Amino acid sequence: MRSAILNKTMNFVNDNSYSEEELEKIRYGLECIYIFITKGIVIFTIAYFLGILKYTLFFMIPYGLIRSFACGLHATKSWICMVSSIIIFILIPYLCKILIIDRLIRLFFMIISTILLFIYAPADTKKRPIINKKKRLKLKWISTIISLIFIVISLFIKKNFVLNSIMFSLILEVLMILPITYKIFKLPYNNYINYLKLHNLERRT
Repeated sequence: MRSAILNKTMNFVNDNSYSEEELEKIRYGLECIYIFITKGIVIFTIAYFLGILKYTLFFMIPYGLIRSFACGLHATKSWICMVSSIIIFILIPYLCKILIIDRLIRLFFMIISTILLFIYAPADTKKRPIINKKKRLKLKWISTIISLIFIVISLFIKKNFVLNSIMFSLILEVLMILPITYKIFKLPYNNYINYLKLHNLERRT
């Protein structure tokens, strides 16, 4: 069904005024929108009936913010994407709601996450390699700064769910960008290097 909808949409968009690379970017963007809508309906429905919709919606804010800049791996199959999304946006918010974690332990995990973000962010995918060196550096610094802001915020608030959401958002995102995670799922890492080599471009680009 997804392929049929995307193909029909691309037939409408493709008026021979776009290059192959531009069409690929458009298709990728449309695919992301489709997945977000269909996945969102399922996630929000489950969260509503479990009585945790507001927790799911809130958790999406810190997690979505840090992921937007640190990036990371994406599921290669729709069912894997759905299962992982249910775990991230249903199970994790529920755990954030019920778990009581010592502030020092929470702070420790957030500091470690920040260090790992600075080392490994951003992590790209085969479909979307981040080939521009300046952009990679910019994303790295923004990710790190956001993480530091999260840490500062956590020092001034006391609401357990909010604090847990910030910590788990950072931990989850770090897991999404670590080389070992890519290796476990048998996905290529540092895809921009392979892209540059394939297209005979210089790595300073």
